[in-house]
Amino acid sequence: SIQRDIFSAPDASGRVACSGCHNAQGARFAGNLNLADQAAYGQLVNVPSNNKPGAVRVIPGDPDNSYLIQKIEGAPGILGQRMPRGTGPFLTPGQVLIIRTWIRQGAPNN
Repeated sequence: SIQRDIFSAPDASGRVACSGCHNAQGARFAGNLNLADQAAYGQLVNVPSNNKPGAVRVIPGDPDNSYLIQKIEGAPGILGQRMPRGTGPFLTPGQVLIIRTWIRQGAPNN
């Protein structure tokens, strides 16, 4: 559902799909992160960030230390901008909670 409802789809707030920038064609401009359907899981789980040395995009069971969460929440210490880029609209608290829960549950490939 994260892939379908968040990464691959815009929402009512006007936020564009994450895969609109994070795709095979644009990944080199977007931290080399491809969030298109078949690539997202392999690009996220236990994969080091290309932009922040020592950071891991998704650490199964540990949402607070997963760089994906830090980027979408705009946490202190991120490199570059909060995602989605610019001034928003950003993911809703509910969308962030869904991603946090998935990571907390071990980031299963389901």
